[in-house]
Amino acid sequence: MNSKLKKMITVQTTINASIDKIWDLWTFPEHIQNWNYAFEEWYTPHAENDLKVNGKFKYEMAAKDKSAGFNFEGKYTKIEKHQLIEYKLLDNRTGSIHFEDQGDKVKIIEVFEPAKQDSESMQKEWCQNVIDNFKKYVENFK
Repeated sequence: MNSKLKKMITVQTTINASIDKIWDLWTFPEHIQNWNYAFEEWYTPHAENDLKVNGKFKYEMAAKDKSAGFNFEGKYTKIEKHQLIEYKLLDNRTGSIHFEDQGDKVKIIEVFEPAKQDSESMQKEWCQNVIDNFKKYVENFK
């Protein structure tokens, strides 16, 4: 048997907020559009999110100057409210987001299989920037 472990990328942050607030801001499309970008030159003009097993998600990500863009889309394979979201992208790569409730703060750990066409360091930087934007968004959300 030729068993090969998949290479995975991990990013994380700790946010000063309740798990209820974090869960809602992570999963509602109207909020996703406000934090889901890696650099100031990018934004998410459209987000769809059907948070249930086999539910689909699609985040349209684009450069503000319209020079580039892509869709991040797939379906959910496992949901444990306030704890875990697992997904499979259209190209069959997998990922998961873990939410560790620590009382007055929550640690979020995202683990995902990198795309072959982009460098792993670029993908890690992109995703870390997105999760850092989420932290800023949550901590400044009234």
